[in-house]
Amino acid sequence: MHDLEDVRARLVALQGHDLPTHGGRTLAYVYDSGLTEVDRLGREALGMYASSNGLDPTAFPSLLAMENDLVAMAARVLDGSDAVGTVTSGGTESVLLAVLGARDAYPEVVDPQMVLPTTIHAAFLKAAHYFGVEPVLVDVDPHTFRADPQAMRAAVTDSTILLAGSAPSYAHGVVDPIAEIAAIAAEAGVRCHVDACIGGWVLPYLAAVDRASVPAWDFAVPGVTSISVDLHKYAYTPKGVSLLLHRAPELRRSQYFAAAAWPGYTMLNSTMQSTKSGGPLAAAWAVTQAIGEGGYVSLARQARAGALAVAVAV
Repeated sequence: MHDLEDVRARLVALQGHDLPTHGGRTLAYVYDSGLTEVDRLGREALGMYASSNGLDPTAFPSLLAMENDLVAMAARVLDGSDAVGTVTSGGTESVLLAVLGARDAYPEVVDPQMVLPTTIHAAFLKAAHYFGVEPVLVDVDPHTFRADPQAMRAAVTDSTILLAGSAPSYAHGVVDPIAEIAAIAAEAGVRCHVDACIGGWVLPYLAAVDRASVPAWDFAVPGVTSISVDLHKYAYTPKGVSLLLHRAPELRRSQYFAAAAWPGYTMLNSTMQSTKSGGPLAAAWAVTQAIGEGGYVSLARQARAGALAVAVAV
């Protein structure tokens, strides 16, 4: 066996070439709460559960309990009284599952399409590529960079299975007119997904600071059927944890994969992955429990003040 201290030294040397994950100087890739003890707790939980396997919650019931707690907390802050949810590995997997679930919910549609603003995250284009759902991209308002609901309405056809909007969009940081988009989806009898991977864990707490600055976007909006929320962004948890929430249990069913026609055990998966480490889930649970809703209000206020200061300086 190699010398452990030598291996550790090599790890440190390798990491020396990376961007810093703490200190607020690396944008987009990492999110730093500045809470040193909470960060330490998250890393401890990550290590404690690194070898636990989320494939089978009957073997690791603690993972199921923590997943239920995270989903319940998210449902509460997103006005989803009957919402159900799943922990995923990140925003892309949440979006992939939302698109897959929409596609499989409408098996009668031979050539499915989804109507998207051009500012939508590229994860939707990946989902289109993987699952054979045509992306119908619609130009946004050239002044506000928000989705254009009337243009999206005009793009809806009999092949449409899903409309989507962002809260906020990755590139411009603006919240699309979700109420209007969801109304169009409801009128067409199709699903409406809100990509809140960035804003899902900060917009509810910003509303507590300044409600007028946060437009309607969550399950309080009729017609919104699913929402993706990344916890490793403004919930400040270690990578990689996201949530995919559905308004009601029946909307989640088409997300599942099951197979018994092979010599092994019956496979039943709620996510793209089968085997998956319990570490990120446990870390997310520990960090969200430690910070709490009052702590997130404070962090949201701090992040907003920082963003406004940067905007003024620029």
